Amino acid sequence: MNQLSPNEWADLQQQTPESIILDVRTEEEFDSGYIAGATNFDIRGGAAFMDSLETLDKSKSYFVYCRSGARSGQACQLMGQLGFNHVYNLDGGVLAWEGDLVE
Repeated sequence: MNQLSPNEWADLQQQTPESIILDVRTEEEFDSGYIAGATNFDIRGGAAFMDSLETLDKSKSYFVYCRSGARSGQACQLMGQLGFNHVYNLDGGVLAWEGDLVE
């Protein structure tokens, strides 16, 4: 797993064609504001979360975040175990995010 500062995370995501942004917070948290282009997979969903991960293309790059970086760190570790090679965690989560959020 690659832990990146908000600036590094945003810069690399912009430079990575066809990358995917994953928000692993709850649906309620997601609805309160998210990073533009993000898809919501709630890590607290257990088997449903794992099933969602299995639908993803493991060859793509994934930029993962949550509120503080803890849940997204767990998600990145799980994704690594499942064979995802390009996974990047937003250090500090949306609490550290300096960009705009979609509401």
